[in-house]
Amino acid sequence: MKNDVFKGVLYVGLGATSFGMLATFVKLAYAEGYTTAEVTLSQILLGLLGMAIVFAIRKGTGTKPLAKATLKNKVQLIIAGTSMGFTSVFYYMSVTYIPVSIAIVLLMQTVWMGVILEWIITKTVPSIKKIIAVAIVLSGTVLAANLSNVDALPNWQGLVWGLLAAASFTATMFSGNKIATHLPTAQRSLFMLMGGTTVVLCFTAITWPGQFNFSIFFSWGIFLAVFGTILPPLLLNAGFPKAGLGLGSIVSSLELPVSVSMAYFILNETVSPLQWLGIALILSAVVLMNINTRSKQ
Repeated sequence: MKNDVFKGVLYVGLGATSFGMLATFVKLAYAEGYTTAEVTLSQILLGLLGMAIVFAIRKGTGTKPLAKATLKNKVQLIIAGTSMGFTSVFYYMSVTYIPVSIAIVLLMQTVWMGVILEWIITKTVPSIKKIIAVAIVLSGTVLAANLSNVDALPNWQGLVWGLLAAASFTATMFSGNKIATHLPTAQRSLFMLMGGTTVVLCFTAITWPGQFNFSIFFSWGIFLAVFGTILPPLLLNAGFPKAGLGLGSIVSSLELPVSVSMAYFILNETVSPLQWLGIALILSAVVLMNINTRSKQ
């Protein structure tokens, strides 16, 4: 049992770390002249191809037949997957305007957005613990996003794109835990990626300047697809059942310090002590919201 929990924590930690590295490497791709459309399209197309291969291998080597996906399951997953495409587009747009260390903080607003979404869907008023956690997240965000410094406020466009990314990511997490959960992870991810690919293709068509640098597919595209589209869903979905929802949620918040640290060491972004304090507050809120859940499992 303890070994399973350890494996679960390891899988979730690796998945979160993988996702946390993305924005830094997107920034590096931008520095080489690649556009948001080129980055997102290469990532999701290669990710779709990779996930199809994973699913084919899983299907061919499985010891028992896979659960059959109905037409309804497929349509629901594809529609739900559009939020994955929107998350990539919005998040990568945000880092064109603001530092990675701030963009990832905005993405972590899924903590309170998830509470509100749960309130709307279940029509159950959030507990005092969740309300306190939300207040801590918002307070930490003011510090971590440097919103308290009037003379150095982040670009408002970057803030808007970052919050939109958080909203769409919240939708992705909700749908990922509710729709066709009887299907294997690779199969569900494959159909959701189809929906995400549709969104990214539309974004590429709308923003297309008349040329496309296909070298992105052989440089950053492969890396971003593996660490941003293929590994995270496989690792997180494999890890959460073993670690438990509460402990898994706490460990998955590793993406925040990983992303900020990558930006600090690789991109040489300035992260003030107040921003680190804000990050610590956000992480403490995640622990507060999930620690009782862990003890009940």
